[in-house]
Amino acid sequence: MNAVISGGTKGIGKAIIDLLSSEGVNIAVCARNEKDLADLKNELLAKNEKLNVIASVTDMSEKEQVIAFGNLILQEWDSIDILINNAGLFIPGELAKEEDGALEKMINTNLYSAYHLTRTLLPKFITQKSGTIFNMCSIASKIAYPNGGSYSISKFALLGFSKVLREELKEHGIRVTSILPGATWSNSWAGVDLPHERLMEAKDIAKIVWQTIQLGPSAVVEEIILRPQLGDL
Repeated sequence: MNAVISGGTKGIGKAIIDLLSSEGVNIAVCARNEKDLADLKNELLAKNEKLNVIASVTDMSEKEQVIAFGNLILQEWDSIDILINNAGLFIPGELAKEEDGALEKMINTNLYSAYHLTRTLLPKFITQKSGTIFNMCSIASKIAYPNGGSYSISKFALLGFSKVLREELKEHGIRVTSILPGATWSNSWAGVDLPHERLMEAKDIAKIVWQTIQLGPSAVVEEIILRPQLGDL
């Protein structure tokens, strides 16, 4: 089984890779930091030297780099079973006060990255007539919240993209799942003075992804909403 994960060296993406690789799934991953990617690849191969690991330095906000990452995968692999559009960027702020260009930066990373990578890989999925595509949305895809600004706009758009994919691909045997997590521990929450149990664990998001992948071909989970037990922050 082969899985593609964008932005996979930290947080939710890393947790998903850890779980999938432990199940023997080959991994194609991209990130901007070359050292982080090299460390991740070495870690995965140290645990299972038989894994096929593709690690590509890629800025997911740049269309040409996203397409190049997709083409690299198509050159290396004959099949793709899983695509997880996980790369994302969060810049807090209110619409009237946020830095000029914030919307463009987050649309490029949170929406266009998924759009261009998916379009690059779709011919392979359609030829196979199988596969599962996950789009890592957010609870901000459903609810606008204070200081969410353009981040919420980009995540609303990603959920819309996911819904369109679901409709277009159902006849091709390709499943599309939108994941909408609330606050989850990652580097973006580093230094926050909150009880550890107040936020969700990234490994729990990974477990949901793996369970969804294991469904039979006649079933699809269209949307998954996960929130901290004590509610949103």
